[in-house]
Amino acid sequence: VNVFGRPLLIHSEDPMTGFFRNGYCDQPNSSSHTIASVVSDKFLDYSAAKGNNLRPVGLRDGCKWCLCVNRWKEAFDAYRRGEVSMDTVPRVVLGSTHIRALEGGIRMDQLEEFKFEEKK
Repeated sequence: VNVFGRPLLIHSEDPMTGFFRNGYCDQPNSSSHTIASVVSDKFLDYSAAKGNNLRPVGLRDGCKWCLCVNRWKEAFDAYRRGEVSMDTVPRVVLGSTHIRALEGGIRMDQLEEFKFEEKK
């Protein structure tokens, strides 16, 4: 179930993402791999500096990836403190973000502030 209370939408099959590597941001607890994100180079640099280098698994700017709540929140909080730019916080695909992400210390309005919008 996604953050809207509807069926969870698939997030990415290239690269294959999710805790179960099934393309969905589903996980049996609230802390892991529940935020459907679109990562930027700025986020990848920030994450690597914090000890979580995601590039070796093939991620690059614009990739869709299921992030752990604490990793997304770490970037969000750093932005709020003025330590990083807004572009560092990964965009969120709400329909593919598991409702359990909201149990991990973030609110819907915070996710909505960073919602991903497909370019037309």
